[in-house]
Amino acid sequence: MANGGGGGGGSSGGGGGGGGGSSLRMSSNIHANHLSLDASSSSSSSSSSSSSSSSSSSSSVHEPKMDALIIPVTMEVPCDSRGQRMWWAFLASSMVTFFGGLFIILLWRTLKYLWTVCCHCGGKTKEAQKINNGSSQADGTLKPVDEKEEVVAAEVGWMTSVKDWAGVMISAQTLTGRVLVVLVFALSIGALVIYFIDSSNPIESCQNFYKDFTLQIDMAFNVFFLLYFGLRFIAANDKLWFWLEVNSVVDFFTVPPVFVSVYLNRSWLGLRFLRALRLIQFSEILQFLNILKTSNSIKLVNLLSIFISTWLTAAGFIHLVENSGDPWENFQNNQALTYWECVYLLMVTMSTVGYGDVYAKTTLGRLFMVFFILGGLAMFARYVPEIAALILNRNKFGGTFNKHGGRKHIVVCGHITLESVSNFLKDFLHKDRDDVNVEIVFLHNISPNLELEALFKRHFTQVEFYQGSVLNPHDLARVKIESADACLILANKYCADPDAEDASNIMRVISIKNYHPKIRIITQMLQYHNKAHLLNIPSWNWKEGDDAICLAELKLGFIAQSCLAQGLSTMLANLFSMRSFIKIEEDTWQKYYLEGVSNEMYTEYLSSAFVGLSFPTVCELCFVKLKLLMIAIEYKSANRESRILINPGNHLKIQEGTLGFFIASDAKEVKRAFFYCKACHDDITDPKRIKKCGCKRLEDEQPSTLSPKKKQRNGGMRNSPSSSPKLMRHDPLLIPGNDQIDNMDCNVKKYDSTGMFHWCAPKEIEKVILTRSEAAMTVLSGHVVVCIFGDVSSALIGLRNLVMPLRASNFHYHELKHIVFVGSIEYLKREWETLHNFPKVSILPGTPLSRADLRAVNINLCDMCVILSANQNNIDDTSLQDKECILASLNIKSMQFDDSIGVLQANSQGFTPPGMDRSSPDNSPVHGMLRQPSITTGVNIPIITELVNDTNVQFLDQDDDDDPDTELYLTQPFACGTAFAVSVLDSLMSATYFNDNILTLIRTLVTGGATPELEALIAEENALRGGYSTPQTLANRDRCRVAQLALLDGPFADLGDGGCYGDLFCKALKTYNMLCFGIYRLRDAHLSAPSQCTKRYVITNPPYEFELVPTDLIFCLMQFDHNAGQSRASLSHSSHSSQSSSKKSSSVHSIPSTANRPNRPKSRESRDKQNATRMNRMGQAEKKWFTDEPDNAYPRNIQIKPMSTHMANQINQYKSTSSLIPPIREVEDEC
Repeated sequence: MANGGGGGGGSSGGGGGGGGGSSLRMSSNIHANHLSLDASSSSSSSSSSSSSSSSSSSSSVHEPKMDALIIPVTMEVPCDSRGQRMWWAFLASSMVTFFGGLFIILLWRTLKYLWTVCCHCGGKTKEAQKINNGSSQADGTLKPVDEKEEVVAAEVGWMTSVKDWAGVMISAQTLTGRVLVVLVFALSIGALVIYFIDSSNPIESCQNFYKDFTLQIDMAFNVFFLLYFGLRFIAANDKLWFWLEVNSVVDFFTVPPVFVSVYLNRSWLGLRFLRALRLIQFSEILQFLNILKTSNSIKLVNLLSIFISTWLTAAGFIHLVENSGDPWENFQNNQALTYWECVYLLMVTMSTVGYGDVYAKTTLGRLFMVFFILGGLAMFARYVPEIAALILNRNKFGGTFNKHGGRKHIVVCGHITLESVSNFLKDFLHKDRDDVNVEIVFLHNISPNLELEALFKRHFTQVEFYQGSVLNPHDLARVKIESADACLILANKYCADPDAEDASNIMRVISIKNYHPKIRIITQMLQYHNKAHLLNIPSWNWKEGDDAICLAELKLGFIAQSCLAQGLSTMLANLFSMRSFIKIEEDTWQKYYLEGVSNEMYTEYLSSAFVGLSFPTVCELCFVKLKLLMIAIEYKSANRESRILINPGNHLKIQEGTLGFFIASDAKEVKRAFFYCKACHDDITDPKRIKKCGCKRLEDEQPSTLSPKKKQRNGGMRNSPSSSPKLMRHDPLLIPGNDQIDNMDCNVKKYDSTGMFHWCAPKEIEKVILTRSEAAMTVLSGHVVVCIFGDVSSALIGLRNLVMPLRASNFHYHELKHIVFVGSIEYLKREWETLHNFPKVSILPGTPLSRADLRAVNINLCDMCVILSANQNNIDDTSLQDKECILASLNIKSMQFDDSIGVLQANSQGFTPPGMDRSSPDNSPVHGMLRQPSITTGVNIPIITELVNDTNVQFLDQDDDDDPDTELYLTQPFACGTAFAVSVLDSLMSATYFNDNILTLIRTLVTGGATPELEALIAEENALRGGYSTPQTLANRDRCRVAQLALLDGPFADLGDGGCYGDLFCKALKTYNMLCFGIYRLRDAHLSAPSQCTKRYVITNPPYEFELVPTDLIFCLMQFDHNAGQSRASLSHSSHSSQSSSKKSSSVHSIPSTANRPNRPKSRESRDKQNATRMNRMGQAEKKWFTDEPDNAYPRNIQIKPMSTHMANQINQYKSTSSLIPPIREVEDEC
């Protein structure tokens, strides 16, 4: 009996009993105070458990000192004197709560289901009885049923109201709900922090609720959690699923144990670590507070919260089982681990590192690790790389632009690629621009690739990139669009659907203007007809600097001008592109070409020293003394309306504050026009010494000395309907030689309503279609052949932009070149609606690859052959985008022609093609010069080919040595004007931003005089409207046009052989009001030996002392000749006539040898020195040039130099044989 009692006492001592006499010890990590029992009680307990031996009684007296009984207890509140564990009570409270509630919910559902079934059966029985009782008793039985339904409805309404109230309280839709949700989350984190603090204490210890501050706080938190649990339970639609939710399980295993701990005066860590699962809701809380807005941030917080909550929860379980031990081992295999050591253990386990310094010893811990390592490894391998990717890429191109004080910034968006950005930056940040203190902010919704990112890093001081969309107001606010100086929108020139690309850019304009209506926008447009949609935007204002650069309009306009003066497209493209000067010592054609390439177009206000002088006088003074070429001015009329006048003539006097347009090599040179002072600089011969002087000039007192921004946006000429370019030079009633207006039949419509273009009544396409035989019967000559590739599904090119410059009204009707389109009739029918109002247009259905079609239109007699393609952007491989144009060009160049074809002309009985005026005498060149000699090979046919890919230019000329990596402007086809790529127009974005008048000037030169009024009219009717001839509309014809002047014959022939370009410039300007600005020279003209090569290249703005050769063609701006319609004897040639003369001259006159001429200066500096000596010799005569007016502003009755005997004999021979030889046609199969 004593043994049994002893054993029971031992077992009741906390499970540490075992063999007789062994005392109970708790685990070594218990930090509570220990109490030693009485020696007597210990001795009694020890003796009762030992074997009965008389010899051992004495030793049992000393045993309590060796094995004292130790239990956890506080000093204030004595725990169970037997040291019994109570963990099961805490766990039981949670289990009873969870399973008890689950049982009640299931029981309620079962009873409700049975009640519903029973009521359903009873309802059917009552319904049958009502049917049997008849309708007479129906009224009496319905009343109590209605009353019962009202009571049930009232009850349901009350329950629903409470449920709705609870739902509102816990939802984040109201302020109260958001506050409550955030408060619950914050308290959950607080409870988790309390757990972290208590984790340093024993797993189970005696605690006094009234003394333990952390227990009191934890108790308050859990009371709040209990109330919140009640609200959630009431608001839940499905009580069963609510009971099984994660948050509910967390409450079951954390709230009840707190109340048990208060009752038992002891604490058990237990499952309080489950509060870490509340971290999963961290993303929702931040969204409620409107902190997380982007998908990336939400995803990042979700991944982090799930990873951290799982990590901390698993660490809490390991901490519990390892510090407690296995129950079946009587908790003897425990080990002392802190909570943070468990956190470390799980991290090295998830990462599969497993150092082995900390590991699980208990069976429960090891079993948990087996399952956790599977899920933890999967979570670690999936979540950590994704979290790292989001963190590394999250803020790389995010954030907000911080504007630095004193620096402007622009926003560039749209088509952002390595090619478009590099071309833009190369031109925008060019060193020739004067102090570009502008930051460039790129905004695009796709992150840049590595190459583009490297480009941004190379320009990090002035360039920043932000990822976003201009369609998102938040992204517009990030880049400070409201304080930006301008917004530039780049277009994808190579897209398959130009209309869709234009629609995208228009939407960008709408979004930006909607966010900030006053922002200046410069956008690229692909199609001309889409420009009209910009006018529908209320805040789009041309006066405030908004501009639309239509690539199709300008591209085809450049090509059209090359039909009038070959090589002009290259010259104009180089003028608005920023190119650095490349010095070449060798005497090659590249040397002179590159000297001209370094010139650009600038604007500067003219000095007060020029006030009162005529335009030719100022132009001559600038060229001779200041080494500047002025081609136009911005003129303000008496009503302060501004207009750009190109080479206006000697009638116009320079006003104060006049803005001049100059061609120069850099912006610093143009400053000379502003600093020039007659008193200080009159005797200076070196233009570099012309700087600001100390004289009191009117500029210092006038607002003409504006800031660069005001200079660029001087409130003058803008492309607005209210201030459109007025190209008339003066009052139309005072125009010399304007007697034809009086005799004009005002009832005949020959021009459009603006008077800018020739017009005819709309024609059906069937009337202008030529068959191959009809075209062959008509010996076309001096015409323009347009070879076009396209089909019914191709995007429209916009051929109207090609035809309009060729039908400008500053040409007389007989000067218009006939245009023949060769291509698919299905495609041309789609374009015809925009072309049917232009005269002298014909169509030959066929293909440009057919030599038979090309011979039928006499391609060897044309002034220009244009090769276009509408299928270029439908091919993914960029190298093949230009295959059709290249094949057509090579096909033409390989053709051979009979020598006699060049002299054939249509006789009076011949066929006149539709649209051609029979009264036009033989379709001869407009100024009665010599007819083109015969062309026997296609290489000599003037061709201009449109390219999409710049690198494909190497395939056009097989005999050149251009490297494939050479830039387009350095290649021979581009320098010769035989190739044109739309990429050269990218520079217009920068040029327009720095000076918006440049775009107006370029459009005026290129489009033939298109005005905003005309654009608005075309937007309404999609066609030109005819108008009656009035003095006002006819006065619009009086504007300059570009032509080429041949030096072989005429009044300038004496300067053609060894003369100076400056002498030619001054003579043409003084005598004929012609403004020369470049040379079109034979490629091999610098060689001493004659050459058969007919290729020419462009020289822009040569210096004064530049030596001329007889075969040169001079680019000039010539005045409108009012008498040319009556007498065709005139000075200037068309491009075809000039080229023809030069070609013939090469066979008659040998090219002057360089050995017989003085050596040309090798650089501009040496030329300037030579010119200084020449200017000193001029003396007073030079000063007289600056004050005298030209003798005759309108050249008439000019005596042409007699042609050579050999040339006359050849022409007479042609005339004598032309009536005898029938039209020759060679029949060839189509290629």
